[in-house]
Amino acid sequence: MKRHITLLFFVILAFAKAYSQNFLDQAGNYTPVWQVQPADSLDLMSFQEYLAFVKQHHPVMKQANLQLNMGEANLLKARGAFDPKIEAIKDRKKFKNTEYYDEFYAAFKIPTWYGIELKGTFEQNTGTFLDPSLTVPDDGLYGAGVSFSLAQGLLINERMADLRRAKFFINQTKAERDLILNDLIFEASKAYFRWLQASNERLIYENFLENAEIRFQGIKRQVEVGDKAAIDSVEAKIAFQNRVLLLEAAKLKQQKARLEASNFLWIDNVPVELREDLRPVVPQREMIAASLQLEGITVSTDSLDQHPKIRSIDAKLNGLQVDRRLKQNKLLPKINLEYNFLTPDGGELNSFNTSNYKFGLNASFPLFLRKERGDLRLASIKIQDTELERAATQLELRNKIEAVSVEITSLDEQNRLINEIVSNYQVMLNGELRMFQIGESSVFLINTREQKLIEATLKANELLIKSYNATASLYNALGIVE
Repeated sequence: MKRHITLLFFVILAFAKAYSQNFLDQAGNYTPVWQVQPADSLDLMSFQEYLAFVKQHHPVMKQANLQLNMGEANLLKARGAFDPKIEAIKDRKKFKNTEYYDEFYAAFKIPTWYGIELKGTFEQNTGTFLDPSLTVPDDGLYGAGVSFSLAQGLLINERMADLRRAKFFINQTKAERDLILNDLIFEASKAYFRWLQASNERLIYENFLENAEIRFQGIKRQVEVGDKAAIDSVEAKIAFQNRVLLLEAAKLKQQKARLEASNFLWIDNVPVELREDLRPVVPQREMIAASLQLEGITVSTDSLDQHPKIRSIDAKLNGLQVDRRLKQNKLLPKINLEYNFLTPDGGELNSFNTSNYKFGLNASFPLFLRKERGDLRLASIKIQDTELERAATQLELRNKIEAVSVEITSLDEQNRLINEIVSNYQVMLNGELRMFQIGESSVFLINTREQKLIEATLKANELLIKSYNATASLYNALGIVE
């Protein structure tokens, strides 16, 4: 009999030890099992460290910068239309020892902004059958002049429009780069939180597996000495085996989440993998806000003009407006005027005078302007379409920000409630254990209470991760980029 009492005492002591480390501190407050961190900090990876690796080494960060390079290259190309250029034409014909003609023409042209081109020329032509209009002094003929458009092409032309569009395109590429980076950090954050949720689930099942094993071993000993029926041992074993099964599933889920999180980790263009023994750290909300540049930001939907999506659409809209101005300009007649002063002595600037010149006028105008009017109408339609896109995008962003803000507030309240529920389930389980110790309860009731506690604890973990994801969603909705 004394031996039985001693055995029962150790069984009760083991039960008390198994549950004293769960969830409630001495003051009765809820403390999640995943808040207990390993002693060795080398086995941990914080959210800040994870994002630092992503921002510094991920290939998409470098790929996003290529967007800026593309815009700069496009701007350089557009500026090339205003580069000075040199032309040289040599045309010669000789047949049966007769030089029909030997023509040489060289020009230096400087395009300017308002459809005006400055030009310096040199001609030297000889030959038996030379066109009389090409006859020049033996030492050649120098010219200095200007060509410009009087109507179409004066205030805006193709090269002016290309340069303006290229400048707006740079703004568009900057906005698109910001969107790429924002989405990358958002997706990386969600991957970290999935890894964190799976790791927490594993800790939960490991903790309850230990409890189930202690209970099973204690009841098994009681059955051996005849204090409990054999069926109690079977029931305790089933609970223990279920915990083992759930833990294996949690381990698999954690491994998959760890590999997904590893997709965002690179060093020197080489992908790296998170160690299996590495564990994510449960971050504070303030730390997440600091890592995602949310600190000090007042959530407001009144002004979304600086959002990357809106900036991208605005840049596109500005480019389309330039295109419409160009199409409007094409409704004007083409009147190109060219005037050159001529002199046989290019070394003397004062040798140029108004009596020696070369003048040209070219004018044309389509009678119906159907092509031009059609192009203008298409340009206007594109602008209207983009303006509607901007309005819809702005409304979508405004509603998304408001929805995420409401979600964060709701999840804060849900987390508070679930923590109280877990604490109450823990109190009920502790009470059931005390009832079992004095013989007024059963293994079935203990398992039932514990199952409810497990479900509530998993729900607390799920709501915690949802609140983290909501914070990341707010970062994504606001379009924040460093």
